[in-house]
Amino acid sequence: AQPAFEPPIPIFRIFDEAKAREFYTGFLGMTVDWEHRFHPGAPLYCQVSRGALRIHLSEHSGDASPGANMVVNMRGVEAFQSGLIAKNYKYNRPGLERQEWGLECSVIDPFGNRIRFIERP
Repeated sequence: AQPAFEPPIPIFRIFDEAKAREFYTGFLGMTVDWEHRFHPGAPLYCQVSRGALRIHLSEHSGDASPGANMVVNMRGVEAFQSGLIAKNYKYNRPGLERQEWGLECSVIDPFGNRIRFIERP
């Protein structure tokens, strides 16, 4: 059988579960799909999603380095950015930039991870 690939799922390192929830579910409007801990009190590993976008968030030190950067190609970036601004999230007020590769709205989570939402022409 021929190999068949699915979209990759990035892993972002997080250090504070409450701040992660506030940013990913409250601000970005994502849903927590599942959570895993090896035992109560162990570091959190979970998946958040919105539409086809999926991100794994991990408190485990070996899983990822803070300060990662990912690109999300999408449609409707202007409406998405307007919705983010309307939430009045005090730590992030993303703008909209016209780049040669498309219209871009960039956000940075509380742990230094950057997500670039881009609508290509």
